[in-house]
Amino acid sequence: MTKHVFEIEKKKLVQDYAYLLWWVKENDKENINEKSLVEMILTNGDWNGVQRLIALLGIKKVHKIFLEQTSGVRCNYRKQTKHFFTLYFEKHVS
Repeated sequence: MTKHVFEIEKKKLVQDYAYLLWWVKENDKENINEKSLVEMILTNGDWNGVQRLIALLGIKKVHKIFLEQTSGVRCNYRKQTKHFFTLYFEKHVS
């Protein structure tokens, strides 16, 4: 995927899930970083959003970001969400 296509797909994903970024100013939503995008979709998105995120970033990158976000003292993932994606990534990431 070229950088241009990546940016277009990222923009579409952010636009489709903009309601999850209620605290971000409208003109700043396109500049959301990958870590925030992963947390936003995994914690509050739907399955379609998860699949689009994985298609965009790749499952290994999403998994890596997820591990970084959930391995520290502070974690914004609900217990059930963290457990589900831990099992999901264990099964699907080699």
